[in-house]
Amino acid sequence: MTPSPSDIEMLSRTRTIDLTTIGRRTGEPRTVEIWWFHVDGRFIITGTPGRRDWLANVRANPKVVVSTHGQSFNASTSEIDDADFKRRVFTHPQIGWYRTQAELDHLVETAPMIEVRFT
Repeated sequence: MTPSPSDIEMLSRTRTIDLTTIGRRTGEPRTVEIWWFHVDGRFIITGTPGRRDWLANVRANPKVVVSTHGQSFNASTSEIDDADFKRRVFTHPQIGWYRTQAELDHLVETAPMIEVRFT
């Protein structure tokens, strides 16, 4: 399902979603509860530095399903490598928790980050 403008508004206020990816080895759906953020009009998923199965899965297959509030939306993802944008994300007021886990420069250099776009 493609989100309507009111769905986009609801999604932009939602912090926790279920993200369903396709397992890179199994080909089976894999769902993880995860935080996401709406920054500069973009839906962003990130994490602290380290290995993430969800990231490996979207690298292999960028198609995902975002579920929250009893609704599910098809989307695609792309990895974000732009250091300036990553710095803006990690210094955004809503995302301060990450800076308590690692130094800002380390987050910008090594933390996983993807953008979610609805199809």
